[in-house]
Amino acid sequence: MKRVSALFFLFTVLLALPAQAQKTDNKLTKLIEKEVNGFHGIAGIYVKNLKTGREAVYNADTLFPTASTIKIPIMVGIFNKIVNKELNYYQPLTYSKRKQLYAGDDGLIASLQDSSKVSLSIVQMLSITTSDNSASLWLQELAGTGTEINNLMNSIGLKNTRVNSRTPGREDIREIYGWGHTTPREMAGLLVKIRNREILTPAACDEMYRILGTIYYDDRALSQIPPTVKTASKQGMVSESRSEVVLVNAPHGDYVFAVYTKNQKDLSWKKTNEGRQLIISISKLLWNYFEPTYGWKPAEGYDEFNGAD
Repeated sequence: MKRVSALFFLFTVLLALPAQAQKTDNKLTKLIEKEVNGFHGIAGIYVKNLKTGREAVYNADTLFPTASTIKIPIMVGIFNKIVNKELNYYQPLTYSKRKQLYAGDDGLIASLQDSSKVSLSIVQMLSITTSDNSASLWLQELAGTGTEINNLMNSIGLKNTRVNSRTPGREDIREIYGWGHTTPREMAGLLVKIRNREILTPAACDEMYRILGTIYYDDRALSQIPPTVKTASKQGMVSESRSEVVLVNAPHGDYVFAVYTKNQKDLSWKKTNEGRQLIISISKLLWNYFEPTYGWKPAEGYDEFNGAD
């Protein structure tokens, strides 16, 4: 009887705990705080184990510049148009240099000859895979302006994820955050919605998830995850801010994380950039935390393929 009473008491105590306390991974939170300690700037981190529902957060609800991670909401905007039959995924598009979608961009789209034909699906792939800015601005235009994308984000519960660039009425906030802004929790949540087929249609989510799994910039967070493990991700970089959001299909259960920085003192574009290194260290920490017995680490000599200065 005493044992039953003790179990009942423990059960009632657990029920009385706030929901946030029950789902917080305190051990992981402390490890993350240790990694962030001494960072010269502001960092925001959100982590969730999708199997257990437990989270670790650090400034997870603070606004940060998206940089190129805004290309995920833009992609959702494009697929919304496809689902509503306003666009066709494989329709040919005609590139016009007269539009000057992104002056000085060194991506593949900006290198096209005037009046070149290219499939919408290829433009979408380049936007995510190689983070082509011209492709992304073209897609933003096709998605029906930043305002329409922002309304779509609002409709799926993302209240802080917004496109600012080329969006009427958002000129002042663009001066602060650039192309877009979000929170680590919301951008990670958007990846989870895509993974779980919770927005648009299941087929649209599956295709978006496939695109997010074909990333050229694999020398940051992805460098600390075995290449045989599937990931879906997007990276962002501007001088004072670095960002990456990743969903890992790990053997012992999927997990998602987002790392954002702003107001960095280190403005360099070298591999040693402090924000870049923070993303790498957090990714390494999480992989080893969730998969401690996997027995993998980056191969000797991997730094040769780990980005260029």
